[in-house]
Amino acid sequence: MKNKYMPTAISLYMNYFIHGMGVIILAQNMTALANKWGTGTGGVAVVISSLGIGRILVLLVSGALSDKFGRKPFVALGIFTYILFFAGIVMSPSIWIAYIFGILAGMANSFLDSGTYPALMEMFPKEKGTANVIIKAFISAGQFLLPLIVSLLVASKIWYGWSFIFCIAILAVNFLFVLSMGKFPRPGQDVVEAKEEKSANGQTNIKTGNLWIDGTLFILYGYISQATFYLVSQWLSEYGEKVANMGSTSAHALISYYSVGSIVCVLVTAALAKRAVKEIQFIGVYTLLSFISLLLMYLIPTPMMCSIMSFVVGFSAAGGVMQLGLTVMSSFFPKGKGTITGAFYTAGSIASFTIPLITGMMVANLANIILFDVIISLIGFILAVLITIRYRHLFTAKDKLAVNSKE
Repeated sequence: MKNKYMPTAISLYMNYFIHGMGVIILAQNMTALANKWGTGTGGVAVVISSLGIGRILVLLVSGALSDKFGRKPFVALGIFTYILFFAGIVMSPSIWIAYIFGILAGMANSFLDSGTYPALMEMFPKEKGTANVIIKAFISAGQFLLPLIVSLLVASKIWYGWSFIFCIAILAVNFLFVLSMGKFPRPGQDVVEAKEEKSANGQTNIKTGNLWIDGTLFILYGYISQATFYLVSQWLSEYGEKVANMGSTSAHALISYYSVGSIVCVLVTAALAKRAVKEIQFIGVYTLLSFISLLLMYLIPTPMMCSIMSFVVGFSAAGGVMQLGLTVMSSFFPKGKGTITGAFYTAGSIASFTIPLITGMMVANLANIILFDVIISLIGFILAVLITIRYRHLFTAKDKLAVNSKE
């Protein structure tokens, strides 16, 4: 709490609490929105898909620009654009108008990412991994709370739009705070301080990774890590019901176990990071756990196994492993955190687009979809091993440059 950036950091986390609601708010209000727009659930699903388009459109560019112009403008822009989304959806008379606002939501997410992740790493240079992983906890909290709010509104026969107004109100307060009181480090300030510290200790300059070798590994890891948890989160309930022969209620409960696992992972990661466990160690262990849990779910599709492995795969694949991967990538490329954030999460966004297309051709056999995820997670583990090898090669004991979030 002594960190002068703590109030701003809390504000940044609150943005992702609302973002967690934003990514599911259309699905949670699907019936009401379908009636408003004179369409079916398929029409609302089309609007939901627009979020991914908006994200890909600006993420790479906004990340690079945040390195040049600073983090604050992009955080503020992200908040403002999200407000436009929530207000626009409520006012949209048709799915085509709503589709435009859906694109704005994806853009808002990209603006927030390009400003927030680099800012947190610069605010907490000794706790980068923990600072980034906590974002996942706030997203999960938002996704947990919104269905309760929507259920309460439906049960009380209150207008569905209040769930949108709730999000607008919090974002409006946050927007005013960021503009008037938000304190952000200069882009790359943590790198300058680290260089000064090493120079004072008579050490060499900070090393950087190879753009083509290390950059390619991390881009692939960004795609694979997103694909792993996105695929299983979309098909877990169907797999439990139709392959593991679980009842409808029990099958849907698998998502709850999955979500609890992701939240527990954030807490465990934060606790271990405090004990000097490096981010590079987490990604290898977590990707291996993902592979094993998905493999067991595929080989032994029983209700008990699916329930246990849902928690494990939520813990290992959705508990912040992408944020940890980005943090490790920042060790390889410390001078352009906005740019690498844009590149890393653009790869993840592409996964969100392509994975549904691939799995859509496999719906005749749901077991094959989980097998596909097993293969993806295995590739993820191989990439994690290669990244670890590159990490040890670059940051050798001889040079005493074990750069990680604790430095």
